[in-house]
Amino acid sequence: MERKNLLLTGASRGIGHATVKKFSAEGWRVLTCSRHPFSEHCPWPGGAENHIQVDLASPDSTIAAVEQVKKLLPSGQLDALVNNAGISPKGPEGARLNTIDTDLRTWGQVFHVNFFAPVVLARGLQAELAAAKGAVVNVTSIAGARVHPFAGAAYSTSKAALAALTREMAHDFGPLGVRVNAIAPGEVETSILSPGTDKIVEGLPMRRLGQPSEVADVIYFLCTQASSYVSGTEIEVNGGQHV
Repeated sequence: MERKNLLLTGASRGIGHATVKKFSAEGWRVLTCSRHPFSEHCPWPGGAENHIQVDLASPDSTIAAVEQVKKLLPSGQLDALVNNAGISPKGPEGARLNTIDTDLRTWGQVFHVNFFAPVVLARGLQAELAAAKGAVVNVTSIAGARVHPFAGAAYSTSKAALAALTREMAHDFGPLGVRVNAIAPGEVETSILSPGTDKIVEGLPMRRLGQPSEVADVIYFLCTQASSYVSGTEIEVNGGQHV
């Protein structure tokens, strides 16, 4: 039986890294997208030949990546697209960028990576997703629903827009047999945690950080038959932080 195909953006660290490991362990072929060349330190097999180097902040680069992905899908089927890549620029010394301080060019860059690239990829690969009766998972954020002490205004509003886009895509892609959902992680233990996160953790109902593997497990659920009648939803993965 031919392996299922996953296209994942933002695979090099944190949630993306854990997602590659989860799907690889389940026998999927994982195609990865990143600004950087494939790293020899990444542990999954076949990674180099299944990697597309793309700058998701560039419209031209994102559109070109769609054609590269198609060439890597001889079966013409894409079983899952996970839009995980996201950027959250900071000010000097890691300061939060608010609506007053954020440069217009920064707004544009953030929105293209976090919001426009997901719809460009999904729309460009709609035939391949439809052929597989596949699934799309957009990774949003708890910051999309409230002002966050560390996530900047451009990041937060782009994630709120991505949540709305998920609803629209679920409506539009549903007739093609493609399900579209989102997950909204909270405070997850990765290498890019901001100083002061421990103070947030003290107020979480579960009193701990989430692990990347816990988020990857939810992504996997949304890409498999176990969630075959779930579409247009956003699952909170934050230990109860949203309550």
